[in-house]
Amino acid sequence: MTASGSTTAAAAATTTAAAGTAATTATAAAASRAAGGADERYVVGIDFGTLSGRALVVRVSDGAELATAVHEYEHGVLDEALPSGRALPPEWALQVPSDYVNVLKTAVPEAVAAAGIRPEQVVGIGTDFTASTPMPVLADGTPLCELPEYADRPHAYVKLWKHHAAAEQAERINRVAAERGEPWLARYGGFISSEWEFAKGLQLLEEDPELYERMDHWLEAADWIIWQLSGRYVKNACTVGYKAIHQDGRYPSEEFLAALNPAFARFAVDKVEHEIGQLGDRAGGLTAQAAAWTGLPEGIAVAVGNVDAHVTAPAAQSVDPGQMVAIMGTSTCHVMNAETLASVQGMCGVVDGGILKGLYGYEAGQSGVGDIFAWYVANQVPARYTERARELGVSVHELLTDLAKDQPVGGHGLIALDWHSGNRSVLVDHRLSGLVVGATLATRAEEVYRALLEATAFGTRRIVEAFAEGGVPVTEFVAAGGLIRNSFLMQVYSDVLRMPISVIGSEQGPALGSAIHAAVAAGEYPDVRTAGQAMGRVERAKYTPDEKAADAYDALYTEYLRLHDYFGRGGNEVMHRLKRIRREALA
Repeated sequence: MTASGSTTAAAAATTTAAAGTAATTATAAAASRAAGGADERYVVGIDFGTLSGRALVVRVSDGAELATAVHEYEHGVLDEALPSGRALPPEWALQVPSDYVNVLKTAVPEAVAAAGIRPEQVVGIGTDFTASTPMPVLADGTPLCELPEYADRPHAYVKLWKHHAAAEQAERINRVAAERGEPWLARYGGFISSEWEFAKGLQLLEEDPELYERMDHWLEAADWIIWQLSGRYVKNACTVGYKAIHQDGRYPSEEFLAALNPAFARFAVDKVEHEIGQLGDRAGGLTAQAAAWTGLPEGIAVAVGNVDAHVTAPAAQSVDPGQMVAIMGTSTCHVMNAETLASVQGMCGVVDGGILKGLYGYEAGQSGVGDIFAWYVANQVPARYTERARELGVSVHELLTDLAKDQPVGGHGLIALDWHSGNRSVLVDHRLSGLVVGATLATRAEEVYRALLEATAFGTRRIVEAFAEGGVPVTEFVAAGGLIRNSFLMQVYSDVLRMPISVIGSEQGPALGSAIHAAVAAGEYPDVRTAGQAMGRVERAKYTPDEKAADAYDALYTEYLRLHDYFGRGGNEVMHRLKRIRREALA
């Protein structure tokens, strides 16, 4: 079901539809014909992405995707100012929770209508979210930003996954944990990220203690939306394990948290700790209010929340040990199951049952991929390219890819570092920044664009090698997410990795994965693995490496590693210093 050719990376870099807020994959009439008999049952999967939310209607019996609808967030990402106009410092990225509710009110009923089914045929609903995307709320779930007195306070809002302003707090967490020999640190490859719950929570305490005291719960948006749907606050085991330092049944101790800041000692007990639900479990039934929002029957199953990457693995029928699933969009998240517990350098975590019950789920990732391509097109490409793309009826991404794809490997003479949004794995350092080396007066825009595409492939290869070094080798690489539409990019990844690339058979991997979990929560399948086998799909080894290109990329990768270690492992702190200078200049 993936498109061939060099399709736009911009569409892959966001989860929105170019046609507008409601993009359907089938007309109501066609979907009605596909719906089968009156006794067919359906589930709805909702993927809450960085810029939009997508609802997908899926048939339980075989995973057929009937229709989808997209709702773009009204406020998008708040990285420059609050809705009030108050300016935000560098490295901030916030969201407005009402945007998530509006997805329920618009995308869900639109998708069901387009599917041509009766709402009463829907038996369950499942969701996934970007992570870590935490938020402060009152005891009844009211977000602090919705209180008039806090509407102009940045820390009252949702902190999106790419909010990196808690880097100083993350650095302190890592330093103190290493000094104290905290046993859980190895479960995260030796580093806790500034993207995660504890660093962001510590930043909230230290920069706005009044709000910290006012909030009753510090929870992930993934769990907040389930609260809105089911009326029940239950945390999901995936986000708790990977983003909230919950290992072996407990959070970091009060003694450790007090060593970070005495006022932070009871953060886990007072603000975070709550009931944890397992993946695929039923969180509760759809409330009357949520039924009115969505047009779905009251009481149908609401699955425990999940993370967009991890929920995709069963949708790609790739949950066996060694099958690494890379969900490639604005960022890339790499997830994989294994039978053994190991420490992998710079991994985002290993959690027992984090993806599938009975296996250890591993996670790694890259903080910027599609975001980097979109940034380059929006800010660095000359106007003549935009004009030419318009004349040809293609996107600028397509034009740049077509211009660059036939150049021999290394023909541009460039190497780039894919750190424009910091490094998530394996360095876990969001104070790092992007770099392009080798540019001359003859360098063309399409050559830099290709170098950026290649840089993300090099970053993925470093992650794959780290897993092998840690004793959990990758045996199959499976691509999912919007970027799979770019066939040239997929071939680059195959050549750089020297591995075949399998591709998920759905363009809506996270939403399909959420639908699979909804089917399990509704009792339609006994477990997630079984449901994935029936409802998921994948095309094995769609791309295979070209030996000549792979050899040439080996030489470029060697140079990438030199730059990677020089700027990322203490050889040169210039990137850190520049970030500090910028913060001070804009303070």
